[in-house]
Amino acid sequence: MQQHQWQFFRAGGVDQVQIRTGADIANIGQLDQKLWVALACPTRGIEFDSATLDLIDQDADGRIRAPELVQACEWAVSMVNDPDVLTSGLDVLQLASINESTEQGQALADEARRILALSGQEGAACVSLADVQGRLASLNAMPFNGDGILNPATLSDQPALSALVLRIMEAYGSAQGCDGQPGLGRAQLDNFFTDVQSLADWHTLASNNTCSLPTEAQAVAAVQALNAVQVKVEDFFARTRLAAFDAKALAPISPSVEGYAALGTQVLSKEDAAIAALPLATVVADGVLPLGSGVNPAWAAAMAALQQHAVRPLLGELDSLSAAQWEQLKAQLQPCQAWLASFPASPLGEMGLQEAQALLASGMQQQLQDMIQHDEDEKQHSEHAVALEKLIRLQRDLLALLNNFVSFSQFYSRQGAAFQAGTLYLDGRSCELTVDVANPAAHATLAGMAKVYLAYCECKRGGDKRHIVAAFTAGDVDFLFVGRNGVFYDREGKDWDATITKLIENPTSIGQAFFSPYKKFVRMIEEQVAKRAAAKDASVTEGLNAKAAALVTAPAGTAAAAAAPAKKTDVGTVAAIGVALGSISTVLVGIFSKFVELGPWIPVGLMGLILAISGPSMLIAWLKLRERSLGPILDASGWAINGRMKINMQLGNSLSQTAKVPANAKHMLHDPFAASHTARWVVGVLALVVLAALAWRWGWVNRVLPERMHYGYAASVAVEGGAAPAALAPAPAPAAP
Repeated sequence: MQQHQWQFFRAGGVDQVQIRTGADIANIGQLDQKLWVALACPTRGIEFDSATLDLIDQDADGRIRAPELVQACEWAVSMVNDPDVLTSGLDVLQLASINESTEQGQALADEARRILALSGQEGAACVSLADVQGRLASLNAMPFNGDGILNPATLSDQPALSALVLRIMEAYGSAQGCDGQPGLGRAQLDNFFTDVQSLADWHTLASNNTCSLPTEAQAVAAVQALNAVQVKVEDFFARTRLAAFDAKALAPISPSVEGYAALGTQVLSKEDAAIAALPLATVVADGVLPLGSGVNPAWAAAMAALQQHAVRPLLGELDSLSAAQWEQLKAQLQPCQAWLASFPASPLGEMGLQEAQALLASGMQQQLQDMIQHDEDEKQHSEHAVALEKLIRLQRDLLALLNNFVSFSQFYSRQGAAFQAGTLYLDGRSCELTVDVANPAAHATLAGMAKVYLAYCECKRGGDKRHIVAAFTAGDVDFLFVGRNGVFYDREGKDWDATITKLIENPTSIGQAFFSPYKKFVRMIEEQVAKRAAAKDASVTEGLNAKAAALVTAPAGTAAAAAAPAKKTDVGTVAAIGVALGSISTVLVGIFSKFVELGPWIPVGLMGLILAISGPSMLIAWLKLRERSLGPILDASGWAINGRMKINMQLGNSLSQTAKVPANAKHMLHDPFAASHTARWVVGVLALVVLAALAWRWGWVNRVLPERMHYGYAASVAVEGGAAPAALAPAPAPAAP
């Protein structure tokens, strides 16, 4: 098999594949994934049609991975006759482009013709994405839309069925239809009628055996009365049998005097738990259980119900029960007890036999099942329509997605990549490398590895809010700070108010790094001066306040003394200040003299001094700019970037553009509010005079000046004439002693 020939281009320091033809798309699975720029991307938070991404996302986890993209390419190629169709970028599919030689291709072509016929375009040669979406929308609004879910709103012409559907949904929940509305599914329908049948069967068992009682209701009442007191009655007869076994047990198993005394100290009622815990009646050896008087008051009502619903109908008029009669009563009611215990618990509650039988005999179960089956029969058409929509979307979007995934050609060709959220205008420049951020704090942890100057912004538009991160890749950053405002334009052209909330500082250029030490030094001096001035102002204010307070509160003589002028400055202090200033000036003169001694090498010395100051900053900036990368910014947003997508100086300058006056604009240079430059001119003139004097002193301009104007010319002429300068005459010899 001949291997496909790929074409690569280099951008961002990475060799990237060019995807242009249908053959490229057809062979994308053969391309080594180590050569892919990205291996995964999120389906949300990027500027791409999320509906297309959802159709590619097979596992619906919100991420597109390389295997899913390869599968989408292979499926799309298999559905068309010529893969070059997939590079058209159109949302209109020619029916002749569909590969009808395959079973699925034939089904898609038939569905396309069916959609065209239903929309009044029978015989048309092409089908558009709008046609398919319109068919799906109308299908979703129909009672039978292929999702197997019955929407009660579509059964308004059958009120009995609609009411039953609503009842089932209320009791058993609902399923979500493809139209986004809740409805009745087959599982809920089957569960409902299964429980109705169980209730009908349960009621039928009762009618066959009511434990010698006339009706089912009487049997239920007798069993409920028995269940309410059975444990307590068993306790009573156990105590009487124990007392008959041994008389010494009677006192311990009967309530004590101390217990009654404790109860006597409380405010009692028959509902008290302490009273209910006492035996049903007085315990005697082989005693009988009274049903009326002599019964524990906490249990009197329950025992009366037992007498009325169970004892009297089954044993006759009795005022008490012996142990044998109790066992007889239990035996007669045991089948009904077992039947009542088998009551089928369901959301239907206590549905009666007549209602259950009416529902089963109504035929509505079969009607609803037939409707759901009819709806499910339409599912195949719905699936084919969805597949046709997917094919049209891939024809339109697949090439663009590949150029934002396998390669970043759209980004490097400045066509607007999928991850670019828009353009931020702030601080006299536009930043095009902006990315949507869900969690700025978490994003900044990884994005800081990109070595890019990043500004996290909160953007607001009306009631909407979003967060972005913008990369400043050119220009100075002196006036970027948290709280500064700008305007963000999204890809749709909508403007948002943007406010910087967090900064990650990194160099933007070597030139910016060159001036950085001087700017920091100036800022440090300004801050120190401001601090000292503020401290001095506070000190002076505090002293004045103290003086004023002393003048107001002190006696007249003291006040006059306080108002007297302060003593003159101490001479020693003045001397110390003079010595300090002299030392500083000596050091400065020494440095300047050493600098002057360099002579013609002064420019080299100046360059060395500048290099010593700015060199480290520029070196650090150069190292960071070499490592500046797009990868960590996208990785922090959910991408899986495979290549080292570097942002070099040329690309950075294009991503952050500063303001420029149009070339054909008329520029009025006069500024009526310009600051006065008199001091600047004076300093400049003095500097030129000093430089000229130095140049004349060191002979740098001898070539252009007449000889008589050279430095030292007059002294040399005097020496040649025989008169030695006084300064050079030898000193007289000392006189002999």
